[in-house]
Amino acid sequence: MFLPAIRGVLPGVLGVIALVLAGLATAPARAQNIEPNQESLGQALRDGPLLPEEVLRSSALTFPRILEAFEREAAARSDQLAADGAFDLMLNAEYYDRYTGTFSGGFGESKATQPIAPFGGEVFASYRLSDGRFPTYENIYNTNELGEFKVGALFSLLRNRRIDQRRFNVEDTRLAASQARLDVLLVQLNVQFEALRAYWTWVAAGNEIRVYEGLLEIAEARAVGLSRQVQAGALPSIALNENEQNVIRRKSLLEEAKRGFITASNLLSFYLRDENGILIVPSREQLPDINKLADLPDVQTLMAMARSDVLDQRPELRNFRIQLERARNRVELRRNDLKPNLDLSVELSRDFGPIGDGGPTFDSTDTVVGLTLSVPLQRRTARGAVQRAEAELREIELREQRTADQIRVELDNILANLNTALRQAGLANDEVEQATIVVAGERTRFRLGAGDFLSVNLQEERAADAQVRAIRAELNGRLAAASFSAATMNLEELGLE
Repeated sequence: MFLPAIRGVLPGVLGVIALVLAGLATAPARAQNIEPNQESLGQALRDGPLLPEEVLRSSALTFPRILEAFEREAAARSDQLAADGAFDLMLNAEYYDRYTGTFSGGFGESKATQPIAPFGGEVFASYRLSDGRFPTYENIYNTNELGEFKVGALFSLLRNRRIDQRRFNVEDTRLAASQARLDVLLVQLNVQFEALRAYWTWVAAGNEIRVYEGLLEIAEARAVGLSRQVQAGALPSIALNENEQNVIRRKSLLEEAKRGFITASNLLSFYLRDENGILIVPSREQLPDINKLADLPDVQTLMAMARSDVLDQRPELRNFRIQLERARNRVELRRNDLKPNLDLSVELSRDFGPIGDGGPTFDSTDTVVGLTLSVPLQRRTARGAVQRAEAELREIELREQRTADQIRVELDNILANLNTALRQAGLANDEVEQATIVVAGERTRFRLGAGDFLSVNLQEERAADAQVRAIRAELNGRLAAASFSAATMNLEELGLE
C-alpha cells in the first residue's frame, strides 16, 4: 500500500522544507530577567554608624515595591514574547490511506507556513505525495510518483496592509514593556526619596534626644549644688522645688523625644533590610556623627547637578509619550477595520518523477494568481471603535499637558522650599550661637549672685529650643535637597547609579 512509500520519502522532504523556511521565522524576543544584584547586607547595616548611602543601597536592592516593579517589567516582556509568537513558523502534516473499497488512493502532505509582517502576509511551502487510484471528485489529490512541491504567498492589499492585529500586538507589547521599565524607574525614585526622608528624620530624632538629655543633665547637676546651698542657708528650700519642677518637665521632654526616635527607627526599618528582606531596626548607637556628614548643598550646586532636559526625561512624561504612541496605533488599527479586504495570493507548484495515476495533466509547472475582495457596507461597529479610540487619544493628550504643567509647578515649589529651608537652617544656626552666648553669660551672673535661677533656667530652655529648631531646619533642608534630587532624577544622589 501507500504507507511504506510515504514513510520513506516524507521525512527527508520535511527537513528540506524546514530548512528553507527557518530563515523566515521571526526571532522571539527574550524576556529580560531583571533582578537587582544582592550582596550580604544585614551585618554591614548592623555594624558601625549608619550612613545615608547604606540606607539607599539597602532600599534599592531589597525594598519589595521596587522588586514588584521589576516583576511587572518581567511580566510585560513575557507578553512581548507571547505576541511575537504570532509570527512563529507553523508546520502541518496530513495523511490518509484507503485500506478497502473500489479505489486504493491515499496521500500524505506536509506544509510549513511562515507569517510575515510586510503586507500582513504569509509564505508557505508544501510537499504532497499520493499513491493509488482516486475517484474523480478527489482527482486533485493525485501527484506524480515523486510528489508535488508547492510554494506560495498571500498578501493584503487594502485592509491589514499596514497594520493588523498581530503586528499591533507585537508593537503594543513592546511599548508596554518600555512603560514597565519607566514604572521601575519611577518607583525607584519615589522609594529612594522616601528612604532618605526616613533616614534624615531618624537622624534628627536622635539629635533631639541628645539636646534634651543635655538639658536634663544640667538640671540634675544643678540640684546637687542647690542642695548644698540650701543646707548652708544660702538659698531657701523652695529653690530645690523649683529645680525639681524643671527636672520633671525636662524628663517629659526627653521621653517625648525618645518616643519620636522609636517611631522614626521603626519607619526607617521599612527601608533597611537584610538580603532576605528582614527588617533591621537601627539603634541609637548607629547614629552618625553629624559633624562627619556632608554639609547641606546650596541651590547653585544642586542646579549645576541637575540635567537640562530633566522635564522631558521625567518618567511620567516619557510614559505619556508611549501611551500616545500606543493610542495612535490603536486608532490606526480601528481605521484599518473600515477598509475592504483585497487579498492577493500567488502559488507555484511542480510535480516530479514519472507520471502517476492522475495522468499527464499533473506533469506541469503551475502558476496561480488569485484576488479576493470583501467590502463592508454599513461598518457601524468599526466606526464606533474608531471614534472611541480617537477620544481616548485626545484624553491622553490632555492628561499629558496637565501632568507637564503640574511637574513644572512642583519643580518651582521645590526650588522655593529648598531656598527657604537653606536660609532657615542658616538662621537657626545663628540663633543657636547667640543663645549659647546668652546662656553662658546668664550662668556667670548667677554664680556671681547678680542673676536669678529663673533667668538661667529660661535661657537654657530657650537655647535648647533653638538647637531643636536648628535640627528641624537641617532636616527640612535635607528633605528639600532629597526632593530636588528625585525631581531632577539625580540617580547618583539617590543611590541608583
